[in-house]
Amino acid sequence: MSKINIFALGGLNEVGKNMYVVKVDEEIYIFDAGMKFNVENAYGVDYILPDYNYLKENINKINGIFISHAHKTHMGAVVDILKEIPKIKIYGSNLTIEILKEELQLNDMNYKKYSLNKLVAHKNVEFKNTSIFPISVTHSIPDSFMYVLYTPDGAIVYSGDLVFDMSKKGKYKTDLGKLAYVGKKGVLCLMNESYYAKNSGYTAPRNNSYEYINEVFSKTHNRIITTINIDHIYRLQEIIDAVEQNHKKLIIMGSKLQRRINKLIELKYLEVNVEIGGLNNLNDKNIVVLVSDDNEQAFTNLDRIVKGFDKFLKLNNEDIVFISEPDTVGLERKKAIIMDEIAKQVDDVISMDKNHLLFHSSKEDIRMLINLMNPKFYMPIRGEYKDQVANADIASSEGIPTKNIILKENGDVVEIKDGKLQKTKEKIKVDEILIDGHFSDDVGELVLKDRESLGNNGIVLITVTLDKHTKEVLSDVEIVTRGFIYVKDNKELMDYTKEVTLKAIENNIKEKDSKKQVDYNAVKNEIRETLGKYYYKETEMRPLVISVVQEV
Repeated sequence: MSKINIFALGGLNEVGKNMYVVKVDEEIYIFDAGMKFNVENAYGVDYILPDYNYLKENINKINGIFISHAHKTHMGAVVDILKEIPKIKIYGSNLTIEILKEELQLNDMNYKKYSLNKLVAHKNVEFKNTSIFPISVTHSIPDSFMYVLYTPDGAIVYSGDLVFDMSKKGKYKTDLGKLAYVGKKGVLCLMNESYYAKNSGYTAPRNNSYEYINEVFSKTHNRIITTINIDHIYRLQEIIDAVEQNHKKLIIMGSKLQRRINKLIELKYLEVNVEIGGLNNLNDKNIVVLVSDDNEQAFTNLDRIVKGFDKFLKLNNEDIVFISEPDTVGLERKKAIIMDEIAKQVDDVISMDKNHLLFHSSKEDIRMLINLMNPKFYMPIRGEYKDQVANADIASSEGIPTKNIILKENGDVVEIKDGKLQKTKEKIKVDEILIDGHFSDDVGELVLKDRESLGNNGIVLITVTLDKHTKEVLSDVEIVTRGFIYVKDNKELMDYTKEVTLKAIENNIKEKDSKKQVDYNAVKNEIRETLGKYYYKETEMRPLVISVVQEV
């Protein structure tokens, strides 16, 4: 018998940042390590990672990170983790590991230095007191896995993302026989996604969009510019098949997209039987131009084209722009704005609507998995809290007792001891790491607050020059404002700003070894605090105050 703890470092009450921990006695397993994409008003934050300090603190107990599939919401944190914890072991399917290698290379990291382990579907991986059994499931990227962690008290099942679509074969197939086999052996706890828990019916066939894409492509011989999420490989295959069916030529924009397509062809995950043109064919008729759409900076490439900044591709009024992905949480408004701008320049702009779904479990998919697994305990994961609640309701309707349905938030610890659910108030400290892609580092709370203040309230820049020997002020205090107030119309505020600046310098000049020295940090802090209070009192605004004191 054993003691099992389950908790999330990310992925509960949110979309993305998936990272789940299962601790069996002293052995720790991590399922997925994803990022969350930027949302509106993120002040320069490109993406968000789960705080993985827990991994650093427990590295000697961790048997590995098991990646369900190569989407960034499930794998996007791995590169950053390996930078700080290089000895941690990573497990995944063949395609998952190959894409991870690609990401490491893009970050100037030699993948050969890390422990990257390819798993084979339905082949057990043995550990000291447990084992991991990967099962192939249907998702929008091939080689996707569900994981079964066998413990002395029964199986812990992590579903990953999946749909029940009987039309899928090969690397996209869900192995129903293996699911039923695991269920018969006994499932202690099923951890299952909630993203589409409010959607009625099965997701299939609404996840299949070939007929719709083919209809769009068949109606014109004009140029079609199509966006594609680089990670949604099934949708990419549908587009390529529609290009072939309509005897069009394919143009691939962007080196990253080209590399990804080449790799998928090489590994036999993508079939391309169409003519591929070059940039010299961009103004031809009857072509489909494929533009990548990375979720970290959604619609960035398309936006550049719309604004006329792309040096190769310019829109004309005969073009059709086709956005091949349905709305995703947090990006609806951004998508609506760019579609409106496109509509001003081209004959037609088309987007997948809400009738076309991504490859996630709807109500009947969830119901079917519960019945196949027949778990003792059920834990809704991956989704906003309302979606987790909807998922819990489905489980309840399938006969799982309410006391055995586990609704938690990030950091909340679930304890199962000797096969029984225990009451516990234990909580793991969780946080977020905010990443500005320009710097590839944690932005931090203070920087984010500064950006927020700058965006909402403007900036005040104060410059003063001192004699490096006497510390006397050599020239008048210079004040520049942006987004706050107009200097010439606010003499009283500016006079007080100068007074505070000079007073702060005077207060922080000290004699040391018969020489005068200025504590510049103290000067800046005094100016910022004093003026911050004063500006808010006078204007109800909190501008970012930056002071520069220099010596000559």
